[in-house]
Amino acid sequence: MKGFNILKVLIKIILLLCVCIFLSDMSVLAQDKESLVSVPKTNNGKKWRIGYYEGGEYIYYQQIFTSTVKSLIKLGWIEKSKIPQQKGEQTKDLWNWLAARVRSHYIEFVPDGHYTGNWDDNLNKKITAEIIDRLNQKKDIDLIIAAGTMAGKNLANDKHKTSVLVISATDPVSAGIIKSVEDSGYDHIHAATDPHINERQVQIFHDIVGFDKLGVAYEDTVQGKSQAAIEMVESVAQERSFEIIRCYTKSDVGDVAIAEESVSECFYKLGKIADAIYVTTQGGVSVKNIPELVRIANSYKIPTFSQAGSDEVKRGLLFSISDAEFQYVAMFHAKTMTKIFNGASPRQLTQLFESPPKIAINLRTAQIIGYDPPVDVLGASDEIYQEIQP
Repeated sequence: MKGFNILKVLIKIILLLCVCIFLSDMSVLAQDKESLVSVPKTNNGKKWRIGYYEGGEYIYYQQIFTSTVKSLIKLGWIEKSKIPQQKGEQTKDLWNWLAARVRSHYIEFVPDGHYTGNWDDNLNKKITAEIIDRLNQKKDIDLIIAAGTMAGKNLANDKHKTSVLVISATDPVSAGIIKSVEDSGYDHIHAATDPHINERQVQIFHDIVGFDKLGVAYEDTVQGKSQAAIEMVESVAQERSFEIIRCYTKSDVGDVAIAEESVSECFYKLGKIADAIYVTTQGGVSVKNIPELVRIANSYKIPTFSQAGSDEVKRGLLFSISDAEFQYVAMFHAKTMTKIFNGASPRQLTQLFESPPKIAINLRTAQIIGYDPPVDVLGASDEIYQEIQP
């Protein structure tokens, strides 16, 4: 009996050791898998071919795409090279440079794989049909980057099976690009999303300024409301008991000048009524038009907060969340791409991305409108601009 008990103890010890060894091996394998997801590899000896589609030109599409390429360089998928300084909002010149000049054993930016719809509905419908036909018939693109809500919606469907990486979409869930934060709804679709970023922005803006009436200009369409994150703004307004002053604009139209003029007109209206303006992402808020919007807002001594990011703060809007040259979200996009190239299904990969909560502030604008930022606001600022840059 005593020998039997000793045998039982030995068996338990052996089993426990086996479990420990197994778990240790699994941990090592998991670490190896994580370390290998970014290891460059070819597509069975060929380069991975990348395409790009945007509904129209927008400065943040260009900047996030540029930063994503830089992240691919850091990960070793592209040889070290200095990307030329970009002008304006277009991505076409950058794409042409990448297609002709970038060196890589692993990826290729397809020379004729760049598409832009110029914010024209009819042109975007034509381009979407052309892209989907190419993906199904020619099959010469392995992954296509869809920049923005319009491009994401147009390619997030079951009409093709090519991997799609959606970047710079304000709220992919409410826009109908993906099913949820946890599930894109399609095996070949991935859209990074921070479901609470706009909520945090409005909360931070209210914490700092303490407004009673928040002005918001946006296009009164499903897509316009999604881009402006109106549901989030309404949620914070209800929670904190402030009033939303709405003004409707034209955004996704072929003539950008019309969109810009509509936003300028709204700024004049909001400046007379609202205590602050939440400057939303839309076609009429452009590099060309921001100086005019800044001039209008500053003439009314009204604080502003950019939904899009700190580039607009650099150009004169008062506040935003610091995007630190989009390095964090760009690396997230780049790693997602490399995981897909290493065999992962886009649907399997996490879409949740939460940016670090740092503030960008323009002190020249603060001076013009008579706002004296307290020490704690300056302490929380990652980007501080002393002047309004053109």
